[in-house]
Amino acid sequence: MKIGHQRQKVGEVDVFYREAGPKDGPIMLLLHGFPSSSHMFRDLIPKLAVHYRVIAPDLAGFGQTKTPSRSQFNFTFENLFQVIEGFTQALSLNKYVLYVFDYGAPVGYRLAVAHPEKVQAIISQNGNAYMEGFSDAWGAWETYWQLPTPENREACRDSLSPETIRDFQYLHGADASLVSPDGYTLDIAYMSRLEAEEIQLDLILDYRTNVDRYPDFQAYFRKYQPALLAVWGKNDPAFLPAGAKAYKRDIPSAQIHLLDTGHFALETHADEISELIQQFLAPLSAY
Repeated sequence: MKIGHQRQKVGEVDVFYREAGPKDGPIMLLLHGFPSSSHMFRDLIPKLAVHYRVIAPDLAGFGQTKTPSRSQFNFTFENLFQVIEGFTQALSLNKYVLYVFDYGAPVGYRLAVAHPEKVQAIISQNGNAYMEGFSDAWGAWETYWQLPTPENREACRDSLSPETIRDFQYLHGADASLVSPDGYTLDIAYMSRLEAEEIQLDLILDYRTNVDRYPDFQAYFRKYQPALLAVWGKNDPAFLPAGAKAYKRDIPSAQIHLLDTGHFALETHADEISELIQQFLAPLSAY
């Protein structure tokens, strides 16, 4: 299965995206997380693209998507959402299954709240929308949210270090022998680019707005009852399994699967996650 690489201009942002699968197939929109890019879906896309038109953009400030400098573009989650909203409109994506991971969750859920008629189903892979999902590893970030001083900003910089990306994000709770070094090596390289750390620190501060939107996301879940699959690396040091289970509070029909791996569950369990997705989507009338 060949994966195409294309670009789409959205205002001043040049969005890079990967696409595979039949052009007339049902659409699946994949939104990656921090500190990664659409590269994280490299093993999953070929499995899903047998039946789906799979589209995976790089968010603004990540991967190969090109944005103006920080002095010209405000790196907030609302702006990340607006770019993705414009991207879906430019590609005429009028109906899609939404796959969200980590940072992709608050971006994707903003999209779902704004366009509930377009979302046919949701797959949340370690994509949080509940306070129960937060571990105690968020201390420095929460302090920065509450008191955004230069000192507290600097205290968050360790979250961007090569060691944290490799050991905390990728290897914690996973079978390290199954985690290819390609993913974290690429993420570390992206983080070394001009302005990359400052962009990420801007987003760390703005992450507090995602928490503020949780009631809106949950209200959407209750009102529209989207078919939802939460598939979670249960050893995730940042987002706890309780965050996956919490979806059933608002969507009783939600399917919850906890896998014995870490935050980047696709690094070790792409086959299992693909099978769960295909089993989950099979009964839906749209397919």
